[in-house]
Amino acid sequence: MNSVQRKVALVVGAQGVIGRNLVQHLDALGDWEVIGLSRRGGETTGRVRQVSVDLLDRDDTAKKLSGLTEVTHVFYAAYQDRPTWAELVPPNLAMLVNVVDAIEPVAPGLTHVSLMQGYKVYGAHLGPFKTPARESDPGHMPPEFNVDQQAFLERRQRGAGWTWSALRPSVVCGFALGNPMNLAMVIAVYAAVSKELGLPLRFPGRPGAYDKLLEMTDAGLLAKATVWAATDPRCANQAFNINNGDLFRWNEMWPKIARFFDLEVADPLPMSLQVVMADKEPLWREMTGKYGLEPHSYEEVSSWAFGDAVFSWDYDVIADGSKARRFGFHEFVDTEKMFLDILTDLRTRKIIP
Repeated sequence: MNSVQRKVALVVGAQGVIGRNLVQHLDALGDWEVIGLSRRGGETTGRVRQVSVDLLDRDDTAKKLSGLTEVTHVFYAAYQDRPTWAELVPPNLAMLVNVVDAIEPVAPGLTHVSLMQGYKVYGAHLGPFKTPARESDPGHMPPEFNVDQQAFLERRQRGAGWTWSALRPSVVCGFALGNPMNLAMVIAVYAAVSKELGLPLRFPGRPGAYDKLLEMTDAGLLAKATVWAATDPRCANQAFNINNGDLFRWNEMWPKIARFFDLEVADPLPMSLQVVMADKEPLWREMTGKYGLEPHSYEEVSSWAFGDAVFSWDYDVIADGSKARRFGFHEFVDTEKMFLDILTDLRTRKIIP
């Protein structure tokens, strides 16, 4: 491979649902070298090198990234959780700034920085927002770290030799452990515990959330879209909504998920999963032994706060994905099949019974 063709991806946040699937996709493409950054680090295999780094520590970031002179593409998918919208801004902006500050001076071949965002850009987390949301929609009152991150990239890119893109998925579903934003795992563990207790599967969300329109983004689909936007010159300095391409309501999807677990469905009952699942750790340990599951801690398979957030949306949460199609990305995923495939995968991996 000559130096002109060499493509070296720096995947920031390589152990999350998004980053992990992106690393796998880049590796499978065969013409990328991949460097994964995360706090936990990971196993280096073949074309994939894993680096452990504390991105909130500016010096550690500069030190660990100083030798990565060959990087051509930065794929930023790191996230730090905090209790309030305002508190999310400083750490999440700082991590991106630290990465760009460290890599830009040492990587002369840097051509693109890809930013992972979401529908928070449209105020989806605040309440009923204009739907379907479009990339051209006006902004909303801050704080919002996704907006600050994009503004930083726009400023930094002026006059630079690289371009940026921003991907805006809906709720991202795929395999990852120890992740605070993993809806598939929420559903899987909640259903498995319901079954163990001899209970029907009740939708735990707000009244009204059961029949609103939603869409999801498959992590594999998102990985493809991310690489497409980072490598197609037409996508330079653009933002794109990326979703599966179909819509659903929980009132139709929930019984199909229940059927996977051989469970009956009972009427929805609003409850905080964070509260009602807090005491289920001993039961989960028991189930781990009883069904020969992989010995993951209850904490690793719990994303209850995120489940509560998603199930609280008693308004439509949808965005128009046609801009990506107009620019040339035509992949789509059947959301029902996505859920059932992920649940089957979790069962195969012995994460759930």
